[in-house]
Amino acid sequence: MPVISPTFSSSPLLYVRLAAVLFTCVTFSLVVHCGAYGGRSGDWCLFCWCFSFAGSLVVLLVELLGLQSRTPVSWRNFPITFATYAALFCLSASIIYPLYFLKGQHGSDRDYRIAASVFSCLATLAYMAEVSLSRARPGEVAGYMATAPGLLKVCETFVACVIFVFLDQSYERHGALKWCLAVYCVCFILSAAVIVLCVGECTGWLPFPFNRFLSAYALLAVLLYGTATIIWPVFNFDSNHLATRRDSSCGQGHTLCFWEKLVAVSALTGLNFLLYLADLVYSARLVFIKV
Repeated sequence: MPVISPTFSSSPLLYVRLAAVLFTCVTFSLVVHCGAYGGRSGDWCLFCWCFSFAGSLVVLLVELLGLQSRTPVSWRNFPITFATYAALFCLSASIIYPLYFLKGQHGSDRDYRIAASVFSCLATLAYMAEVSLSRARPGEVAGYMATAPGLLKVCETFVACVIFVFLDQSYERHGALKWCLAVYCVCFILSAAVIVLCVGECTGWLPFPFNRFLSAYALLAVLLYGTATIIWPVFNFDSNHLATRRDSSCGQGHTLCFWEKLVAVSALTGLNFLLYLADLVYSARLVFIKV
């Protein structure tokens, strides 16, 4: 019969995970209570909080009952991978929700929305604290996902997903923009594959050394994203090409206009380029520890 793990019950991780479960539960409860989650933006925020709550609850129960060895995943890699995704999800919800659901609100309904925004920010801080406590320290034996390159892989896939949301059909306007789409897809698939291999403890299945693959892939991703960082803004905003202009619809409603989406993709492409560049630097220095 499973028993409560005495080691984990005295760990700081217990308290930050309990805090994350509590804050996400309070957040989506407040939002559902006042019914303030209409549209795609609201649905995304609600998904972020519910997903984070459910995942944290599962991790917490597995840790408390000492069931790590019975899970079908690498427990050195899964909790910190999930915590990083949850931190990014809650961070995005903490930005989107007050931005779109606090304007023009009054009375008790506004108070509920403000409270939900505050608790969403607290949940984000709790997940960041969990990542900070779980990440690998210099000289420490840890799973790949607990290292800086592993955490960067999570950030890279998250940013790529946001890029896909903003792309819409804008890439169909020019062949060069289709190249950018190919860059986003290839790099996302490879980064996601690395995460799945590490969390599933499948790195030993590869016919070549995993650490060499990581370094080679990081270099390839930097080169690919370097081209996309230049091509996307040039072929969308330069007067010699498509030269998309901001129109009167921008800044209205709960969604971004076409021009704002193009700007967002440009900024996120540059951000992912920097993430892959940092990944390359860390991968070149990291002594990979097989898990």
